[in-house]
Amino acid sequence: MIAKIKKNDIVTIIKGKDLGKSGKVLKVFPKEGKIIVEKINFVKRHTRPSQKVQQGGILEKEAPISISNVMLICNKCGAKTKVKIGVIGEGKKVRICKKCNEMIDESK
Repeated sequence: MIAKIKKNDIVTIIKGKDLGKSGKVLKVFPKEGKIIVEKINFVKRHTRPSQKVQQGGILEKEAPISISNVMLICNKCGAKTKVKIGVIGEGKKVRICKKCNEMIDESK
């Protein structure tokens, strides 16, 4: 199974407190169905000083958001789009934009 949203994709939020904002995917958790998006869904974490964090206090960091609450932005047409899976060549699966029918994954 190929993932419909991957690391470094640009997504926009379609539901929740950050509705309408967009950002780059930093991390994907496929088993939980969640992703972490850059500068989206900040939470405050109360932290004690330690070896890693010299300065304690209230720190802000990104929290995971459900994959169902985001939509991929196509890098070709620039629109919010759904993704379909297509097969090219010798059974290689690629992601395809449903609006412009262009491949989202670049050939390497």
